[in-house]
Amino acid sequence: MIRFAAIGLRTWTANLVLFSALFAAASYGNAAERASVDRASVEWPQWRGPKRDGISTDTGLLKAWLDGGPKLAWKATGLGEGFSSISISHGRIFTMGDRDGEQYVIALSLDENGKELWATKIGKGGGGDGYPGPRCTPTVDGDHLYAIGIHGALACLEVDSGDIVWQKDLKKDFGGRMMSGWGYSESPLVDGEKLVCTPGAKDAAVVALDKSNGDVIWKASVGDLGEKGRDGAAYSSIIVSHGGGVKQYVQLMGRGLVSFRADDGELLWNYNRIANGTASIPTPIVDGDYVFSSTGYGAGAALVELSSAGGNNVDAKEVYFLEARTLQNHHGGMVLVDGYLYGGNGHNQGYPVCVEFKTGKIAWNQGRGAGTGSAAIGYADGHVYFRYQNGVVALVEATTEGYKLKGKFQIPDVKNPSWPHPVIVGGKLYLREQDALLCYDVSE
Repeated sequence: MIRFAAIGLRTWTANLVLFSALFAAASYGNAAERASVDRASVEWPQWRGPKRDGISTDTGLLKAWLDGGPKLAWKATGLGEGFSSISISHGRIFTMGDRDGEQYVIALSLDENGKELWATKIGKGGGGDGYPGPRCTPTVDGDHLYAIGIHGALACLEVDSGDIVWQKDLKKDFGGRMMSGWGYSESPLVDGEKLVCTPGAKDAAVVALDKSNGDVIWKASVGDLGEKGRDGAAYSSIIVSHGGGVKQYVQLMGRGLVSFRADDGELLWNYNRIANGTASIPTPIVDGDYVFSSTGYGAGAALVELSSAGGNNVDAKEVYFLEARTLQNHHGGMVLVDGYLYGGNGHNQGYPVCVEFKTGKIAWNQGRGAGTGSAAIGYADGHVYFRYQNGVVALVEATTEGYKLKGKFQIPDVKNPSWPHPVIVGGKLYLREQDALLCYDVSE
């Protein structure tokens, strides 16, 4: 009897071990599957996110920060000098940096706390009148990514290996020029089969290239664009508009807003009043038939309404213009949330402000915010993230009822202007700080 009981116990134990192993394997598989799904859902493939508007669709994020800010999940170093933000796709993080006088596109592992996967040189570094390093955020499209160096090197690279597929030079190949001496800062646009960017030449203000090989599809020419500002490319990036029923590429250049028909590069309209003579920087905001733009250096802010002019043409009409003393976004951009603009106001200032998009009416203007200098911003889950030039990061509720600060913290070891735009995706806040990339957990 005892013998049979022992046999039964051994059998039961063996079955338990087998069941536990199978359960563990199944659990591991489910966890691996969840990790794969989670990783696949973390997509921020270009400058200012999927729609180039600075808006993250993340939910379930912290509604307030304790003293010291959110928890630092990890920190990666060795990126080199630069002011580039990051893009995320294929389980990889992409950015740019200067190392030993050369400019690199860099890929890091999303799963391995920013471990470097590859780094590819695309041109010489330096430049920027005392602020060396790239400004471009690489654009990811399928198995390739695209980046522009500060001196005009344009490269298409393979996502997996970093191998260069093709290269162009915006100055040598297209006669490109900048409006002033801080170097190319644009993050190129991929639209269907086209790679679109801004050399800034008279006969190649904007160009559309075949994204697979770099061949020219069209070059957009410009004539007299007005008295304000300077000829050449500025420091903004192209956005797509369907205003007036025509697909077009809208860009802020040295002479102000310009728009080119997407099919053939024909100049559709331009708006010179928003230009300044030093540096036009923030990426415009498109909403339906409207385009909003603001620049610093005493320029101001404006809303333009687009309408059909017949024959695949478009008319642009000024809705309002705000003088610089009322609203000017130097750099750092703005976001449009529920009909209101949020961002930093003032030349070289990030004074928090809320503005009604369609009317230009100031809902509230805080004055001094949590940090100093201009503020680069992003939006997620009911809050605006302000990243100030002095390295202070602030969480502000996106409400028209007034300025509501929900927490702040200081990025460590800030030596140069803390300019790169924040990225909020996958429950994480990513902050590029020169040689380092910091990842904070902002999930509830």
